[in-house]
Amino acid sequence: MKVGVFDSGIGGLTVVKSLLHHKLFEEIIYFGDTARVPYGSKDKNTIIRYAIEAVEFFKNFELDLIIVACNTVSAYALSEMRESANCPVVGVVEAGALATSNAIKNKNDSILIIGTNATINSKAYTSILKQKGFTKLQAKATPLFVPLVEENIFDGAILNESIKHYFKDIQTPQALILGCTHFPLISTKIQNYFGDTTKLIHSGDAIVELLEKEYNFKNNYTKTNLQFFASENPEALRKTAKEWLEI
Repeated sequence: MKVGVFDSGIGGLTVVKSLLHHKLFEEIIYFGDTARVPYGSKDKNTIIRYAIEAVEFFKNFELDLIIVACNTVSAYALSEMRESANCPVVGVVEAGALATSNAIKNKNDSILIIGTNATINSKAYTSILKQKGFTKLQAKATPLFVPLVEENIFDGAILNESIKHYFKDIQTPQALILGCTHFPLISTKIQNYFGDTTKLIHSGDAIVELLEKEYNFKNNYTKTNLQFFASENPEALRKTAKEWLEI
């Protein structure tokens, strides 16, 4: 089985890490659009155009599946990607909403969604979760987290102050959806802020849950071959992948 993983930058490597841990694929082709990151501040038509270009790139590899690791693309361009692709396409928004509904049984529990401006403005998560019966939903755009992660800032005063800035007026939720694949890299700091009573929903783990439960994927592969591509400075992406994935 060969899968393509698409992200606007390096954040989708957190999804790759989950895929590697669960041994679902024999080969993973990663493409990060590092020349145009972040997508979260761009308009819908631009996001769709970039997403379709990514599909065209993946057509060189005869994939069995494409995973859209970017929440913003999943929110705005999934249907267009499915129309253009020659294999199934799954996104982290539907996976994250499913994982949340599986983890949180009380429909009255409070859920906080964080993400880029575009992801939050799309209301993609809130729409799906409302359909599933959840009533206490709050969404908060946290765009500063993306460049901090891109700069490998996972701790320290700047991150701590950014967390306080975004969450100072928010009551502790029962669940918090990390609606951007960059955010698991700072999840420990977010967890520490809210405490252990808050359940964090991670896009990578959510995708694995979706593939195992909805698509019947199994952990069949003891070794996974990896290829990394980027629209700008691919060597920097490969270096980051080695550090984050410990390969």
